[in-house]
Formats: sequence, structure tokens, C-alpha cells
Amino acid sequence: MDQQILVIGTGGTIAGRAKNAHDHVDYRSGEVPVEDLLGGIQWPTGGWRAEQLAQMDSKDMDHGTWRRLAQRVDALMSDPSVAGVVITHGTDTLEETAFFLSCVLAPSKPVVLTCAMRPAAALSPDGPQNLQDAIHVASSGLKGVLVVAAGAIHCPRRVSKVHPYRTDAFASVDGGCLGVVEQGNVRWWQVPCQADLVLPAMHLPAEDQWPHVSIWLSHAGADGEALLAWLAQANAQGAPAFGVVAAGTGNATLHTRLEPALFEAQRRGWRVWRTSRCAEGRGVLGAESAGQQSFPLVGLSAVKARIALMLSLMPGSAQVSW
Repeated sequence: MDQQILVIGTGGTIAGRAKNAHDHVDYRSGEVPVEDLLGGIQWPTGGWRAEQLAQMDSKDMDHGTWRRLAQRVDALMSDPSVAGVVITHGTDTLEETAFFLSCVLAPSKPVVLTCAMRPAAALSPDGPQNLQDAIHVASSGLKGVLVVAAGAIHCPRRVSKVHPYRTDAFASVDGGCLGVVEQGNVRWWQVPCQADLVLPAMHLPAEDQWPHVSIWLSHAGADGEALLAWLAQANAQGAPAFGVVAAGTGNATLHTRLEPALFEAQRRGWRVWRTSRCAEGRGVLGAESAGQQSFPLVGLSAVKARIALMLSLMPGSAQVSW
């Protein structure tokens, strides 16, 4: 039996419609069914199947959809008829979904996320080529979670959306992309990287049982008053666990008026991590204040640190050094 590529649709700009083919901004995301996106695509031996798991603008991505997506992909890993999985996704939170999947899946097959910056109805949409490239990567047999956009192959841990409009909106900091797709040929520059498995997908609790983790930005004039108010409100919500990611300036440093609120969060049993708000690089341990040393420094962007902290607070998660 020939194996097939399974394409899972979640919506996004790649499935968007606009009234005007020249309009790349005013459109509605997540309107074109995933099956309709596959017309004209060249397929490897075995062909394809498609499933519509969600149909949303990825700015509205939620934990429930993540859970359903992870558990569906996990089940497909043991399906002998599936050679690889391609996920169509919106660009806004693609880096978060890709990182999340890399933390809860130990794929035995390729799992490739792709997207578009122009809607399907655009005069020159980028979605068809991105989808074609993703299929080539998913047919390569390489195990793991990957991101494919604008001809480049990215690692979930390093990739970020770096531009709000251009078709080459994604970049991988500190190491560059993993490879490229050229006229259907996959060329690898480096060995794909994967995050350590933090929590298997089958162990993910229901959405209302996920830990509550928020990001707080340190900046000029910052203070902890809003954080203290949020702590009081959040404790009343009854989540199973709480955490805070502090996105610090420069070398992950924190404003002196923000630190007391973070200490208060720790005193209440919350987990507090810190990271740098810089687009590249990671914080380096050095001669920090004694207070800031008590907040673990992680080498992830703030949005990915939030995911890692949230998963690490769930029962049964592995303790990983980030």
C-alpha cells in the first residue's frame, strides 16, 4: 500500500478570501476548505488525504485547538498509511504552535507546518508554493516537527515571524534556517533541531485544566502594580497552577520596580522565569542582582518560554533545561 501525505487544515491567511484580488490586508482568514487549497499541487506516489481540524484566524489560536491537533497528529504517527503530516496554519501564531507540537510529540514521521502571507484569492498568492514545498519536505522521510515558508525550512525552537507583511516573513535567529526547497528538491544545511519532549500529547489535560501562565514585559518606567492586581485576580480563577514569564531588557535584566511583584508571585507559589526581549541571542548568566538570580533564565523567546513553562507545570512533564 502506498503511503499518503495527510494534510490538516486549521485556517489562517493561506485559507483566506478577499473581495479584491489586489488586497493583501483586508481579507477574512480561514474561509477556504483545506481540500480546495490542494488543487494543482503535485503529489508524490500515494497521493494525499485532507482533514479540516479547525478554521480560524491564528491570532485566535487556543489551547483546546492545540490539544486536539497534538493528539490527532500523535495518532497519525502510528497509522501505516501516512508517510507524513502537513498542517496549514495562520502566520500570527505559527511559531507558537510549531514549538508546542515539538514539545509534546516525538514524531516518527515528518510533521510540517506551512502558511501564507497573502490570501488564497490574491492575484499572486504565496500559499500554493509554500504548500507544495511543505509536501516535498513531508515526503523526505525526515522525522520531526518543521516549519516551511518562502522556500526555507525552519526549526520550531528558532523560527519567528519577523515581518508583518512581506512574503518572507519568517526567520530563524542564531543559526539560520535548516535548509531550503528548490524546484522540489530539499537541501539541508544543518541537522534539524527539536525541543526536548516535555509532556506527551496523550497526557495533555482538558483545556480548563491547563496552568495559567502570563508574559510581563520589563521596560522603561515599568512597575509591578498591574502584575500585583493580576495576581490577585488570577488566584481567584482557580487554575491548577500559575506562572509568569518576565521578558527582560538586554541581558534579561528586570526593572527595579517590577522585581518586588515577581518576588510576590514566587512567594505565592508561582513559577517565575525570565528571558530577554531581544529578537536575537539569549541572556547570559553573569553578575546579576541576587534577586534576579532567583528567577531561572531561559533561552527562548517570551512566547515560547510561556509554552514551555505552561507545559512544565502540568503533571507528568519532564524537567528540561532551556
